[in-house]
Amino acid sequence: MTALTGAPYWLPLICAAVVGFAVAMYIVLDGFDLGIGILFPFFPREIDRDQMMNSVAPFWDGNETWLILGGTGLLVTFPHAYAVIMPALYVPLITMLLALVFRGVAFEFRWVAKPHHAKWDIAFSAGSIVAALCQGFMLGGLMGGTRIEQGHFAGGPFDWLTPFSLLCGLGLLVGYALLGATWLVMKTAGTLERRARRSAHLLLIGVLGFIVLVSVWTPLEFARIGARWFSWPNMLYLSPVPLATAFFAVACWRGLASARVIFSPFYSAVALFILAYIGLVISVMPYLVPPSISIWDAAAAPSSQRFVLVGMAILVPFILGYTVFVYYTFRGKVRADEGYH
Repeated sequence: MTALTGAPYWLPLICAAVVGFAVAMYIVLDGFDLGIGILFPFFPREIDRDQMMNSVAPFWDGNETWLILGGTGLLVTFPHAYAVIMPALYVPLITMLLALVFRGVAFEFRWVAKPHHAKWDIAFSAGSIVAALCQGFMLGGLMGGTRIEQGHFAGGPFDWLTPFSLLCGLGLLVGYALLGATWLVMKTAGTLERRARRSAHLLLIGVLGFIVLVSVWTPLEFARIGARWFSWPNMLYLSPVPLATAFFAVACWRGLASARVIFSPFYSAVALFILAYIGLVISVMPYLVPPSISIWDAAAAPSSQRFVLVGMAILVPFILGYTVFVYYTFRGKVRADEGYH
Protein backbone atom coordinates (compact mmCIF):
# COMPACT_ATOMS: atom_id res chain seq x y z
CA MET A 1 0.00 0.00 0.00
CA THR A 2 2.72 2.46 0.92
CA ALA A 3 4.57 1.78 -2.34
CA LEU A 4 1.69 3.05 -4.47
CA THR A 5 2.18 6.35 -6.23
CA GLY A 6 0.38 8.40 -8.83
CA ALA A 7 -3.10 7.41 -10.02
CA PRO A 8 -3.25 4.03 -8.18
CA TYR A 9 -2.75 5.95 -4.93
CA TRP A 10 -4.88 9.07 -5.47
CA LEU A 11 -7.82 7.68 -7.44
CA PRO A 12 -9.03 5.40 -4.61
CA LEU A 13 -8.82 8.34 -2.19
CA ILE A 14 -10.92 10.52 -4.48
CA CYS A 15 -13.45 7.74 -5.08
CA ALA A 16 -13.68 7.06 -1.33
CA ALA A 17 -14.32 10.78 -0.75
CA VAL A 18 -17.14 10.80 -3.33
CA VAL A 19 -18.78 7.66 -1.92
CA GLY A 20 -18.35 8.97 1.61
CA PHE A 21 -19.95 12.28 0.62
CA ALA A 22 -22.97 10.47 -0.85
CA VAL A 23 -23.39 8.40 2.31
CA ALA A 24 -23.13 11.51 4.50
CA MET A 25 -25.75 13.30 2.39
CA TYR A 26 -28.09 10.32 2.74
CA ILE A 27 -27.63 10.12 6.51
CA VAL A 28 -28.45 13.81 6.98
CA LEU A 29 -31.20 14.23 4.40
CA ASP A 30 -33.03 10.94 4.82
CA GLY A 31 -32.33 11.00 8.54
CA PHE A 32 -34.83 13.72 9.34
CA ASP A 33 -37.68 12.19 7.34
CA LEU A 34 -36.99 8.78 8.90
CA GLY A 35 -37.14 10.71 12.16
CA ILE A 36 -40.64 11.90 11.30
CA GLY A 37 -41.79 8.27 11.06
CA ILE A 38 -40.00 7.36 14.29
CA LEU A 39 -41.87 10.16 16.08
CA PHE A 40 -45.28 9.15 14.67
CA PRO A 41 -46.37 7.03 17.68
CA PHE A 42 -45.79 10.00 20.00
CA PHE A 43 -48.01 12.35 17.96
CA PRO A 44 -51.37 10.53 17.79
CA ARG A 45 -53.52 13.43 16.55
CA GLU A 46 -54.34 13.07 12.86
CA ILE A 47 -53.92 16.78 12.19
CA ASP A 48 -50.38 16.61 13.59
CA ARG A 49 -49.50 13.50 11.58
CA ASP A 50 -50.82 15.10 8.41
CA GLN A 51 -48.69 18.16 8.99
CA MET A 52 -45.64 16.05 9.84
CA MET A 53 -45.90 14.11 6.58
CA ASN A 54 -46.60 17.25 4.58
CA SER A 55 -43.41 18.81 5.93
CA VAL A 56 -41.30 16.12 4.22
CA ALA A 57 -43.55 15.30 1.25
CA PRO A 58 -41.54 17.29 -1.35
CA PHE A 59 -38.21 15.88 -0.19
CA TRP A 60 -38.34 12.29 1.05
CA ASP A 61 -37.98 10.35 -2.22
CA GLY A 62 -35.27 12.67 -3.56
CA ASN A 63 -33.32 12.25 -0.34
CA GLU A 64 -32.98 8.52 -1.00
CA THR A 65 -31.16 9.25 -4.28
CA TRP A 66 -28.02 9.56 -2.17
CA LEU A 67 -28.41 6.02 -0.86
CA ILE A 68 -28.48 4.69 -4.42
CA LEU A 69 -25.49 6.81 -5.37
CA GLY A 70 -23.46 5.65 -2.38
CA GLY A 71 -24.31 1.98 -2.89
CA THR A 72 -23.61 1.91 -6.61
CA GLY A 73 -20.48 4.02 -6.11
CA LEU A 74 -19.17 1.44 -3.65
CA LEU A 75 -19.97 -1.40 -6.07
CA VAL A 76 -18.18 0.04 -9.10
CA THR A 77 -15.21 1.75 -7.43
CA PHE A 78 -14.50 -0.73 -4.61
CA PRO A 79 -15.88 -4.09 -5.80
CA HIS A 80 -13.77 -6.14 -3.38
CA ALA A 81 -15.16 -4.26 -0.37
CA TYR A 82 -18.68 -4.57 -1.78
CA ALA A 83 -18.24 -8.32 -2.24
CA VAL A 84 -17.24 -8.72 1.42
CA ILE A 85 -19.64 -6.22 3.02
CA MET A 86 -22.79 -7.47 1.31
CA PRO A 87 -22.75 -11.10 2.52
CA ALA A 88 -21.60 -9.98 5.96
CA LEU A 89 -24.60 -7.64 6.27
CA TYR A 90 -27.24 -9.33 4.11
CA VAL A 91 -29.78 -9.71 6.91
CA PRO A 92 -29.90 -6.09 8.14
CA LEU A 93 -29.42 -4.77 4.59
CA ILE A 94 -32.35 -6.65 3.06
CA THR A 95 -34.48 -5.88 6.10
CA MET A 96 -33.67 -2.18 5.74
CA LEU A 97 -34.55 -2.15 2.05
CA LEU A 98 -37.88 -3.90 2.69
CA ALA A 99 -38.63 -1.42 5.48
CA LEU A 100 -37.92 1.48 3.14
CA VAL A 101 -40.27 -0.05 0.56
CA PHE A 102 -43.07 -0.41 3.10
CA ARG A 103 -42.43 3.13 4.28
CA GLY A 104 -42.52 4.56 0.77
CA VAL A 105 -45.72 2.72 -0.15
CA ALA A 106 -47.34 3.85 3.10
CA PHE A 107 -46.35 7.44 2.36
CA GLU A 108 -48.34 7.39 -0.88
CA PHE A 109 -51.25 5.15 0.13
CA ARG A 110 -52.00 6.87 3.42
CA TRP A 111 -53.59 9.84 1.70
CA VAL A 112 -55.84 7.90 -0.65
CA ALA A 113 -56.94 5.42 2.05
CA LYS A 114 -58.46 8.00 4.38
CA PRO A 115 -60.34 7.61 6.65
CA HIS A 116 -59.22 3.95 6.78
CA HIS A 117 -55.52 4.72 6.93
CA ALA A 118 -54.50 3.40 10.35
CA LYS A 119 -52.60 0.45 8.87
CA TRP A 120 -50.59 2.83 6.68
CA ASP A 121 -49.67 4.93 9.71
CA ILE A 122 -48.34 1.75 11.30
CA ALA A 123 -46.45 0.79 8.13
CA PHE A 124 -44.93 4.27 7.82
CA SER A 125 -43.77 4.35 11.42
CA ALA A 126 -42.61 0.72 11.57
CA GLY A 127 -40.74 1.07 8.28
CA SER A 128 -38.92 4.15 9.55
CA ILE A 129 -38.02 2.54 12.88
CA VAL A 130 -36.81 -0.72 11.34
CA ALA A 131 -34.78 1.06 8.64
CA ALA A 132 -33.06 3.26 11.23
CA LEU A 133 -32.25 0.31 13.50
CA CYS A 134 -30.86 -1.74 10.61
CA GLN A 135 -28.60 1.09 9.50
CA GLY A 136 -27.19 1.27 13.01
CA PHE A 137 -26.77 -2.51 13.13
CA MET A 138 -24.81 -2.41 9.86
CA LEU A 139 -22.61 0.39 11.16
CA GLY A 140 -21.85 -1.43 14.39
CA GLY A 141 -21.29 -4.72 12.60
CA LEU A 142 -18.87 -3.14 10.14
CA MET A 143 -16.91 -1.33 12.84
CA GLY A 144 -16.65 -4.51 14.88
CA GLY A 145 -14.66 -6.20 12.13
CA THR A 146 -15.43 -8.81 9.50
CA ARG A 147 -14.01 -12.33 9.38
CA ILE A 148 -12.19 -12.78 6.08
CA GLU A 149 -10.31 -15.78 4.69
CA GLN A 150 -8.45 -15.66 1.37
CA GLY A 151 -10.11 -12.37 0.53
CA HIS A 152 -13.69 -13.61 1.03
CA PHE A 153 -16.22 -13.27 3.83
CA ALA A 154 -15.91 -16.32 6.06
CA GLY A 155 -18.35 -15.53 8.83
CA GLY A 156 -21.97 -16.33 9.56
CA PRO A 157 -25.14 -14.41 8.65
CA PHE A 158 -25.50 -13.02 12.18
CA ASP A 159 -21.91 -12.07 12.97
CA TRP A 160 -23.03 -8.43 12.86
CA LEU A 161 -25.38 -8.99 15.81
CA THR A 162 -23.35 -7.92 18.85
CA PRO A 163 -24.01 -5.73 21.89
CA PHE A 164 -22.06 -2.95 20.17
CA SER A 165 -24.17 -3.12 17.00
CA LEU A 166 -27.34 -3.05 19.13
CA LEU A 167 -26.03 0.07 20.83
CA CYS A 168 -25.33 1.66 17.45
CA GLY A 169 -28.83 0.77 16.23
CA LEU A 170 -30.52 2.36 19.22
CA GLY A 171 -28.23 5.38 19.04
CA LEU A 172 -29.03 5.99 15.37
CA LEU A 173 -32.75 5.58 16.10
CA VAL A 174 -32.61 8.31 18.74
CA GLY A 175 -30.39 10.47 16.51
CA TYR A 176 -32.81 10.31 13.58
CA ALA A 177 -35.66 11.13 15.95
CA LEU A 178 -33.73 14.23 17.05
CA LEU A 179 -33.29 15.29 13.43
CA GLY A 180 -37.00 14.76 12.86
CA ALA A 181 -38.01 16.77 15.94
CA THR A 182 -35.74 19.69 15.09
CA TRP A 183 -37.03 19.59 11.50
CA LEU A 184 -40.56 19.99 12.87
CA VAL A 185 -39.39 22.93 14.95
CA MET A 186 -38.14 24.57 11.76
CA LYS A 187 -41.03 23.61 9.47
CA THR A 188 -44.18 23.74 11.62
CA ALA A 189 -45.89 26.14 14.02
CA GLY A 190 -48.27 26.22 16.95
CA THR A 191 -48.90 23.20 19.15
CA LEU A 192 -46.92 20.83 16.95
CA GLU A 193 -43.82 23.03 17.07
CA ARG A 194 -44.03 23.37 20.86
CA ARG A 195 -44.38 19.61 21.32
CA ALA A 196 -41.48 19.04 18.93
CA ARG A 197 -39.30 21.37 21.00
CA ARG A 198 -40.05 19.46 24.18
CA SER A 199 -39.38 16.14 22.47
CA ALA A 200 -36.14 17.43 20.95
CA HIS A 201 -34.81 18.44 24.38
CA LEU A 202 -35.20 14.87 25.64
CA LEU A 203 -33.85 13.39 22.43
CA LEU A 204 -30.79 15.64 22.53
CA ILE A 205 -29.97 14.32 26.00
CA GLY A 206 -30.36 10.78 24.66
CA VAL A 207 -28.14 11.45 21.64
CA LEU A 208 -25.39 12.92 23.80
CA GLY A 209 -25.65 9.90 26.09
CA PHE A 210 -25.17 7.54 23.14
CA ILE A 211 -22.27 9.62 21.83
CA VAL A 212 -20.54 9.29 25.21
CA LEU A 213 -21.26 5.54 25.37
CA VAL A 214 -19.92 4.89 21.87
CA SER A 215 -16.91 7.14 22.48
CA VAL A 216 -16.01 5.14 25.60
CA TRP A 217 -16.93 1.70 24.23
CA THR A 218 -15.03 1.85 20.92
CA PRO A 219 -11.51 2.52 22.27
CA LEU A 220 -12.00 -0.07 25.01
CA GLU A 221 -13.42 -2.72 22.66
CA PHE A 222 -11.23 -2.04 19.62
CA ALA A 223 -7.55 -1.42 20.35
CA ARG A 224 -6.89 -0.02 16.88
CA ILE A 225 -9.45 2.77 17.47
CA GLY A 226 -8.12 3.48 20.95
CA ALA A 227 -4.60 3.87 19.55
CA ARG A 228 -5.91 6.22 16.84
CA TRP A 229 -7.67 8.59 19.26
CA PHE A 230 -5.66 8.41 22.47
CA SER A 231 -2.04 8.38 21.35
CA TRP A 232 0.10 11.51 21.30
CA PRO A 233 0.04 13.78 19.29
CA ASN A 234 -3.20 12.40 17.79
CA MET A 235 -5.11 13.56 20.87
CA LEU A 236 -4.08 17.12 20.11
CA TYR A 237 -4.82 16.94 16.40
CA LEU A 238 -8.23 15.31 16.90
CA SER A 239 -9.36 17.43 19.86
CA PRO A 240 -11.43 19.81 17.63
CA VAL A 241 -13.94 16.99 17.00
CA PRO A 242 -15.14 16.56 20.62
CA LEU A 243 -14.86 20.30 21.25
CA ALA A 244 -17.03 21.09 18.22
CA THR A 245 -19.49 18.40 19.33
CA ALA A 246 -19.87 20.10 22.71
CA PHE A 247 -20.30 23.50 21.02
CA PHE A 248 -23.10 22.35 18.72
CA ALA A 249 -24.81 20.42 21.50
CA VAL A 250 -25.00 23.64 23.54
CA ALA A 251 -26.15 25.58 20.46
CA CYS A 252 -28.92 23.04 19.83
CA TRP A 253 -30.07 23.13 23.46
CA ARG A 254 -30.14 26.92 23.58
CA GLY A 255 -31.96 27.12 20.26
CA LEU A 256 -34.64 24.73 21.52
CA ALA A 257 -35.05 26.78 24.69
CA SER A 258 -35.93 29.97 22.76
CA ALA A 259 -39.27 30.06 20.97
CA ARG A 260 -37.92 32.69 18.58
CA VAL A 261 -35.11 30.47 17.29
CA ILE A 262 -36.29 28.07 14.58
CA PHE A 263 -33.27 27.23 12.42
CA SER A 264 -30.46 26.75 14.92
CA PRO A 265 -31.74 23.49 16.51
CA PHE A 266 -31.96 21.63 13.19
CA TYR A 267 -28.66 22.84 11.79
CA SER A 268 -26.93 22.14 15.11
CA ALA A 269 -28.35 18.61 15.13
CA VAL A 270 -27.10 18.14 11.55
CA ALA A 271 -23.66 19.36 12.68
CA LEU A 272 -23.67 16.74 15.46
CA PHE A 273 -24.36 14.04 12.89
CA ILE A 274 -21.60 15.29 10.59
CA LEU A 275 -19.13 15.38 13.47
CA ALA A 276 -20.08 11.83 14.47
CA TYR A 277 -19.56 10.78 10.86
CA ILE A 278 -16.15 12.48 10.78
CA GLY A 279 -15.27 10.66 13.98
CA LEU A 280 -16.24 7.36 12.36
CA VAL A 281 -14.08 8.09 9.31
CA ILE A 282 -11.14 8.98 11.54
CA SER A 283 -11.60 5.75 13.49
CA VAL A 284 -11.65 3.34 10.54
CA MET A 285 -9.69 4.93 7.70
CA PRO A 286 -7.94 3.84 5.56
CA TYR A 287 -9.97 0.63 5.88
CA LEU A 288 -13.26 0.11 4.06
CA VAL A 289 -13.66 -3.27 5.72
CA PRO A 290 -12.00 -3.04 9.13
CA PRO A 291 -9.54 -4.21 10.09
CA SER A 292 -7.98 -5.73 6.97
CA ILE A 293 -9.20 -4.38 3.60
CA SER A 294 -8.00 -0.85 2.85
CA ILE A 295 -9.34 1.44 0.15
CA TRP A 296 -6.34 0.50 -2.01
CA ASP A 297 -6.87 -3.22 -1.49
CA ALA A 298 -10.54 -2.92 -2.46
CA ALA A 299 -10.13 -0.49 -5.37
CA ALA A 300 -11.15 -1.25 -8.93
CA ALA A 301 -8.68 -0.76 -11.79
CA PRO A 302 -7.61 2.89 -12.27
CA SER A 303 -9.25 2.96 -15.71
CA SER A 304 -12.58 1.90 -14.17
CA GLN A 305 -12.30 4.51 -11.44
CA ARG A 306 -11.49 7.24 -13.95
CA PHE A 307 -14.57 6.29 -15.97
CA VAL A 308 -16.79 6.39 -12.88
CA LEU A 309 -15.37 9.72 -11.68
CA VAL A 310 -16.23 11.34 -15.03
CA GLY A 311 -19.83 10.25 -14.56
CA MET A 312 -19.82 11.37 -10.94
CA ALA A 313 -18.45 14.78 -11.94
CA ILE A 314 -21.58 15.24 -14.07
CA LEU A 315 -24.12 13.50 -11.85
CA VAL A 316 -23.26 14.82 -8.39
CA PRO A 317 -23.56 18.55 -9.28
CA PHE A 318 -26.86 17.77 -11.02
CA ILE A 319 -28.23 16.00 -7.92
CA LEU A 320 -26.98 18.80 -5.68
CA GLY A 321 -28.60 21.35 -8.00
CA TYR A 322 -32.07 19.87 -7.94
CA THR A 323 -31.78 19.18 -4.20
CA VAL A 324 -31.02 22.85 -3.51
CA PHE A 325 -33.81 23.90 -5.89
CA VAL A 326 -36.43 21.73 -4.17
CA TYR A 327 -35.43 22.82 -0.68
CA TYR A 328 -35.46 26.47 -1.74
CA THR A 329 -38.81 26.16 -3.50
CA PHE A 330 -40.50 24.56 -0.49
CA ARG A 331 -38.81 26.72 2.14
CA GLY A 332 -40.77 28.13 5.06
CA LYS A 333 -43.22 26.60 7.48
CA VAL A 334 -45.96 24.18 6.47
CA ARG A 335 -49.49 25.23 7.37
CA ALA A 336 -51.88 22.77 8.95
CA ASP A 337 -54.37 23.14 6.07
CA GLU A 338 -51.84 22.28 3.34
CA GLY A 339 -52.25 18.88 1.77
CA TYR A 340 -50.05 16.38 -0.04
CA HIS A 341 -50.52 16.27 -3.80
